[in-house]
Amino acid sequence: MTPVPRCRGVGVEDPRAGFYADALRLLASSDISFLVGGTFAFARYTEIQRETKDLDIFVRRSDCARALYVFEDSGYETELLYPHWLAKVRRGEDFMDVVFASGNGIAVVDDEWFTHAAESEVLGMRLRLCPPEEMIWSKAFVQERERFDGADVLHLLREAGKGLDWPRLLARFGDNWPVLLSHLVLFRFVYPDRRDCVPPAVLEALTNRLAEQKQEPANRICFGTILSREQYLHDLASGYLDSRLPPHGSMTLEDIRLWTDAIERKV
Repeated sequence: MTPVPRCRGVGVEDPRAGFYADALRLLASSDISFLVGGTFAFARYTEIQRETKDLDIFVRRSDCARALYVFEDSGYETELLYPHWLAKVRRGEDFMDVVFASGNGIAVVDDEWFTHAAESEVLGMRLRLCPPEEMIWSKAFVQERERFDGADVLHLLREAGKGLDWPRLLARFGDNWPVLLSHLVLFRFVYPDRRDCVPPAVLEALTNRLAEQKQEPANRICFGTILSREQYLHDLASGYLDSRLPPHGSMTLEDIRLWTDAIERKV
């Protein structure tokens, strides 16, 4: 289990705190395993306090339907917003996200999220948090024009880097290791005094991979779509293949259509 750094409590000073607490107590009373992520987990690892607009709950894909039923049975409204990664639970104007993957289809919630979860107090309850390795893994790919989670990745590396399970983090990125390397290079630039948070062997292994990378075959695949659902649509229109589709990705054409159609709504 990953240790949680000591830090101040997260203050949620708005009427939504009651909604969050009620929802967490309800889910905790069920037999469904879940993790708290988002702003709550980020604050525990980094000591950075910021206002939260919603609550992020992470469950296995196989548990999502059961979790939604628990809320529906108690009078909440639920919606499977995007079948490949996200559902929402609402009560009046308040809502929370039920997450079981990432928008690009990569960071699927599996048993490892729970095996390596940390425990902490959230709104008066002792609950499990998403591991920092999985937070870095999922946030590293969020590089939209209107949202870039790179600063979150660097803050997590600064505060939790020395305690990270680096072999497991490398395994999480798999063939997408250049994305991790790009963040590690930025980390060395932003925090020159904290470069020891990243083991030299990790940087050496990744830079060696980069040096040994061979020219890809002529088939035109754009991997930018796993970083931004919008900014590489031009490339797809000009003939590039979408890396979110098999064999490189796990999304279907319908998943991509729904996720692309939502760009204008910013959801």
